[in-house]
Amino acid sequence: MNQVSAEKPWLKHVPKGNPLEVDIPEISVNQLLARSVEKYPDHTAVSFYNHTLSYAQLYGAVNRVASALVQKGIEKGDRVALMLPNCPQYPISYYAVLACGGIVVQINPMYKAQELLHVLRDSGAKLLIAYEPLLPTVEEIKDKTDLTEVITVSFSQGKGTFQTLLEDRGYQIPTVAINPREDVAVLQYTGGTTGRSKGAMLTHYNLVANAMQCIGTAEIQIEYGRERTLTVAPLFHVYGMTSGMNLTFAVGGNMILLPRFDVEEVLETIEKWRPTGFPGVPTMYIGLLQHPRFKEVDMTCFKTCSSGSAPLPIEVLNKVKAETGAPIAEGYGLSEASPVTHRNPVRGLQKPGSIGIPLPNTDAKIVDMATGQEELPPGEVGELIIKGPQVMKGYWNMLEETAHTLRNGWLYTGDLAKMDEDGFFYIVGRKKELILAGGYNVYPVEVEDVIYSHPAVLEAAVIGVPDAYRGETVKAVVVLREGATLETEELIAYCRERLANYKVPRLVEFRSELPKSAVGKILKRKLKEEQSNLSSPANDPAQKGDA
Repeated sequence: MNQVSAEKPWLKHVPKGNPLEVDIPEISVNQLLARSVEKYPDHTAVSFYNHTLSYAQLYGAVNRVASALVQKGIEKGDRVALMLPNCPQYPISYYAVLACGGIVVQINPMYKAQELLHVLRDSGAKLLIAYEPLLPTVEEIKDKTDLTEVITVSFSQGKGTFQTLLEDRGYQIPTVAINPREDVAVLQYTGGTTGRSKGAMLTHYNLVANAMQCIGTAEIQIEYGRERTLTVAPLFHVYGMTSGMNLTFAVGGNMILLPRFDVEEVLETIEKWRPTGFPGVPTMYIGLLQHPRFKEVDMTCFKTCSSGSAPLPIEVLNKVKAETGAPIAEGYGLSEASPVTHRNPVRGLQKPGSIGIPLPNTDAKIVDMATGQEELPPGEVGELIIKGPQVMKGYWNMLEETAHTLRNGWLYTGDLAKMDEDGFFYIVGRKKELILAGGYNVYPVEVEDVIYSHPAVLEAAVIGVPDAYRGETVKAVVVLREGATLETEELIAYCRERLANYKVPRLVEFRSELPKSAVGKILKRKLKEEQSNLSSPANDPAQKGDA
């Protein structure tokens, strides 16, 4: 059992009743589901609009699809790709692949042909289960992959080939021996925000561990067999997969699925199903706050809401708490860690703007950016590194990248962070997003928090752009609230009153929207790419003879 020490000051803030460590069973992800099937066969496992599946029905569908996949030649270690929105076919397919001993390859349905080609080629997937309207994109690149078959899912009556997998063939699935610590369950491809997407190898043990760790942080309030999780976060994303699906099934809860984030639909779902948990992302909370009906909907059903994927602006956090009373615990995770590593205690000390403290069985520290070896004292900014049972096995077919990211048992996250005297951690940006302006370090999150506090601002992203004199200068890309007005000079003056001069944006661009990932994370990479194109000689009027 860990003891409170100077090296782990967060241990004294673990709420009474929550374990410092949790027991992690040596079982497969499917066995985690099977335990709930045995305990709660008649309880609702999945709700999708007016359609529901009990645990017994879900498990029966999983076994029938697994039987069909085995007959199609899927064996242990084979990769099967899923390219689906949130729908009941997702968990059925996911657990069916794992029942065969296969590896699930998670694919974003919004991928274009070249992005899809990279993941399919890299993973060597033999079979793809895809949403039927996406078939044209698949057909465009199918001949360049190892795919032997594409199975389609359709929400229209009588369409899609997935339905044939659900037929009962009376075929028994061969018993597949799973080594939870060694056998890969999921290839979770990184978002590619800093380069080509990489396949994080998440083992059965990684995923079971992370579910049990998350349960451990809320053990004092979980009602097994009774929780209801509003799952809008996409299941193909590591956050939705663990916090929406695996965690819910591990406690015998009801996963309430929505295929997309539509604010009116989310509010209606809250009124109808009264969910007890909601794994959200900052853009979802911002969208809810903006909706005229938001204050009218009773949110007292929520025991806890979590926010992940990107830093939650303090202003947004405070407004949601003030206007709903719903507890929101900001956390942190990444694909390489299944994903959750930190969370603000659900009951206990919470610090707005912080990602909280490490989960049970997890260690974390801040090290210098130059060598990654020297541990930094509280208050100093460096790279966040993590050690725990949820940390990936490595990157698929990328030995060099694996060696760079996993060192001496520690996962080097690439995120800049600091730890305070209480052991609470704060993310200040990506190493690649650090702005060096006139020799000073500028952390985008710090500037963004100030901009978000302006009443006219809905969303903001801060990036560094080349500057001949300062090396880089600070640029803010801003979306205003509907009906609001704000001039560049006004926003700069507002920031100047609240930030050191070198942190104040020199450039401001107003837009109607910001580029986002499927889970709602603002893509600063795209903003920097656009800025780079604008700054290139080909786009310089002086180079075109227009000056």
